[in-house]
Amino acid sequence: MPTTSIARDPASSPGASGVGVISEKEAVARADRLLAQMTLEEKVGQISQRFDIASLFPTGASAPPGMPAMTPLDDNVRKAELGSLLFVHEPAVANKYQKIAVEQTRLKIPLLLGYDVIWGMRTMFPVPIGGAASFDPAGVEQARAIAASEARALGIHWTFAPMVDIARDPRWGRIVEGAGEDPYLGAAMAAAQVRGFQGDHIGAAGHIVAGPKHFVGYGASVGGRDYDSAYLSDSELYNVYLPPFAAAINAGAGNIMSAYMDLNDVPASANKRLLTDILRGDLGFKGWVVTDASAVHNLVKQGFAADGADASVRAITAGVDMEMSTAPNAFSTLVASVRAGKVPMKRIDEAVRRVLMVKYRLGLFENPYVDAAAAERITSDPAHAMAAQVAAERSLVLLKNDGNALPLVAGAQKRVAVIGAMADSPGDTTLSLAFPQDAVKAVTVFKGISERLSGIATVETTPGVQLSRLVPSPLAMLLGPVTPWTPAQAADELKKAVGLAARSDVVILTLGEKIEMSSEQASRSDLALPGDQRKLLDAVLATGKPVIVVLMNGRPLDLTGVYDKVPAILEAWYPGSRGGTAVARALFGDVNPGGKTPVTWPRSVGQVPTYYARNLSHDPDGAGRRYWDAPSTPLIPFGFGLSYTSFTIAPPTVDKAELAPGGKVVVSTMVTNTGARAGDEVVQLYIHQRAGRQSRPIRLLQGFRRVTLAPGESQQVSFTLDEANVRYWNSIERGWVIDPGTFDAWIGNSSLADAHTSFIVSGAPRAAH
Repeated sequence: MPTTSIARDPASSPGASGVGVISEKEAVARADRLLAQMTLEEKVGQISQRFDIASLFPTGASAPPGMPAMTPLDDNVRKAELGSLLFVHEPAVANKYQKIAVEQTRLKIPLLLGYDVIWGMRTMFPVPIGGAASFDPAGVEQARAIAASEARALGIHWTFAPMVDIARDPRWGRIVEGAGEDPYLGAAMAAAQVRGFQGDHIGAAGHIVAGPKHFVGYGASVGGRDYDSAYLSDSELYNVYLPPFAAAINAGAGNIMSAYMDLNDVPASANKRLLTDILRGDLGFKGWVVTDASAVHNLVKQGFAADGADASVRAITAGVDMEMSTAPNAFSTLVASVRAGKVPMKRIDEAVRRVLMVKYRLGLFENPYVDAAAAERITSDPAHAMAAQVAAERSLVLLKNDGNALPLVAGAQKRVAVIGAMADSPGDTTLSLAFPQDAVKAVTVFKGISERLSGIATVETTPGVQLSRLVPSPLAMLLGPVTPWTPAQAADELKKAVGLAARSDVVILTLGEKIEMSSEQASRSDLALPGDQRKLLDAVLATGKPVIVVLMNGRPLDLTGVYDKVPAILEAWYPGSRGGTAVARALFGDVNPGGKTPVTWPRSVGQVPTYYARNLSHDPDGAGRRYWDAPSTPLIPFGFGLSYTSFTIAPPTVDKAELAPGGKVVVSTMVTNTGARAGDEVVQLYIHQRAGRQSRPIRLLQGFRRVTLAPGESQQVSFTLDEANVRYWNSIERGWVIDPGTFDAWIGNSSLADAHTSFIVSGAPRAAH
């Protein structure tokens, strides 16, 4: 199994400088020569992107109710009104549009085709929060590289991913798309995904341009409500929310997507401080900025811009380079605005140059077309499915295992029940934002267990309950209609599930959320199990049969009445195309779960937001008694995960007591597998600054390494700390600083690590860079 060591701040590491099909210098020169030939209308077309809605549905299908008309964009492309299209994912359609662009327009400029390749294309990997749970950036990088190869084969050049928003409120539905609450882990995963998508340079064969999103603060929306405003102090912005973007940019990300919401009362897609001062000034971003869908139009709805023309002026002057739109582009008004002197031609040329440069670096002028036969061969490569299975296995987190209830012994139980709404649901196994998902080939939990026990046990399934949303999902029109059960049918299905449990020797109960209950427009006011799942659990437990819970979800859930009633809980997230195989292998001990929680798990929704990296208060000893009606400690800490074996982690040592200016300190430990099975442990390093010019969190993750050890095997694990690990953004001095003094260091297997040492940061108080 691959192992990955992160021994310093990922946000400070140098990334790929990127030389593609042609050098960056040559791309600038070619873009400038082309710019000199372009009319203003053609320039505005290059920075306009539209949805090709028709590409979401089978050829000849009509748009479902509520969807925009599915009019092909042939005429818009022919008139050079668009430089980019969204959602095209079939070689024939991609070639059709490129043929129009390069053969029927004056300047023959190819199109840039973008797509939501978030965590897979045809082969679906675990959702990003599951990938983060692996604590294995190298594995996540491999997964994104495979997704990129499939996407590029289909004619896609650019993905709106990774989503690198920090999320500390699990009510927010899009927590599923990111790496959770921690900026260090988030930065490591952001950089890994950019490298996977792009390769070592823009234009690398079989790779696509990465577009980290949503810049910035989207995950901090008030109340966890998608699209609501966010309010962040500069300390939070720089110390928590920006590091994953910095890491992605240092890894070479060619694109950044701006966010929808207001940040501190200014919409992010027209916020010059964000898009110019911070993104390009502080972070040094050189690529192009695209808005989220229709964000320019939305500036009017948000009460910020007077009309579409005003919105376009304010967006492009703030730093947006390309408008993504579901409707006719607001940017078309820029022609008149430039001529009226409201937008300098220099700013338009700057934006167009950035778009043309990436087209040159991708080699689109030389070869804009797709080989359909090669696309079929690449997207059906069986090695991709096996990689997805391994990724799913590494994302699994064993949350509870009292009495060694797991692993089960294959064949010890002759009748196995697999019950739950997600138990045999391919769509809920893959959870794809890449439409249309290839769910038919997905291995569900039921199918995976059936295949694992083929010939040695009878495996049966039934849903038991039906899950639905009070407010319909926007995905409903894509997923197709679902007929609600009648009360009588619901009672009958519950009875059927109980009957199956009663005649079985063990029950694998899948609990969690359906596909439409996570991701965009899927925020929740409550974290309890939706529908009658608690009722189902209680009824199945009443049969007296052993019950193992497999969670399928995109966020932490309230496990009241679950955690205390069952002996074992395996967190599977949405595990992807071969997720059911991975779950079955873990349940029966073929693999040993080694993942860790990338988020703090609250006891109830009343605790949120809750996260491990909080500041000390004047009453640190009473931190677990902040509520009078319940503990204020989490149910499950950040970085936690059990194993079928046991490990010891020795007290850490430092190679020197002092971190001098420009120097380094190495913190080391010895980890030993003290159990009878091979297994993985994620060794984690946390630090804390005892005193300084600003209060600092009680502890911060600053290193992790996932290691695989045989029974009785030991391995030394070391982490190198330098000034990048001890610096922070000071909100009073408005800059990065380093404070001298004593720093605590803990090493362990969760954020509750208690093996301790310390070191001194020497020198005078100083600025840091």
